[in-house]
Amino acid sequence: MSVPLSVCVLACNEASQLERCLRSVDWADEIVVLVDDKSSDGTESVARRLASRVERRAYAGDVEQKRSCAELAKNDWVLILDPDEVVTSQLAKSIRACLQFELDAASAPVAYRVNRSTFHLGRWIRHGDFYPDWKLRLYRRSRAQWAGRDPHGRIEVEGRVESLDGALLHYSYRDLADQIARIQFFSDQAADALVREGAVFRLSQLVLRPPARFLRSYFQRRGFLDGVPGFVIAVASAFYVFLKYAKLWERTRLDDHRDSEA
Repeated sequence: MSVPLSVCVLACNEASQLERCLRSVDWADEIVVLVDDKSSDGTESVARRLASRVERRAYAGDVEQKRSCAELAKNDWVLILDPDEVVTSQLAKSIRACLQFELDAASAPVAYRVNRSTFHLGRWIRHGDFYPDWKLRLYRRSRAQWAGRDPHGRIEVEGRVESLDGALLHYSYRDLADQIARIQFFSDQAADALVREGAVFRLSQLVLRPPARFLRSYFQRRGFLDGVPGFVIAVASAFYVFLKYAKLWERTRLDDHRDSEA
């Protein structure tokens, strides 16, 4: 007997993408969708038509939202997806194969990584910061917990982790404008998380880290092999790092100004 699987998806204004995502996992035992209460398009309607369980909640940060979504699942094995992702038939076959039998041995895997392939600027990106892009997405809830800093949380597991065959397709951005808008959103989240942790701004972060990110993406990780899209992605990655630390400086400066006025 195969082990039951719950698929968990977070969604906000993703009506155009969500159906494709959910149909790629319609073989799962349960599909749970957690809809952001700010969602204003047909996302919730799509979810209620295709998912086993749908909840609507206020956004509480990436880490907390994913933790909450996983807690809604009724099964121990969980696959976490974003609404702009699609499970290929090969990846689905790999997932079903590894869950064909319950493995209780101490050496049995408790989590699996998948390799995500991103489509952006008219092509599949095969280098740079976007590929390879191994993500731990399939795991046992009883042996794992969510950790990390918004907007990029991580799953920490107690036990062995293996990799799955097959790609997770990622249709991340509609266009360059959409990517810039998301950079604005995620850099806000990252700067806020740094402030909460009491991080101290240093000018060197603003001067050195953005070009270091560009060099890593474009040269070290061979983003240049993806042509113009590879260059654009490397610049956008550096811009995200620049905004994160510029916003940390801005928030720290404003907090100091308020303290001096008090």
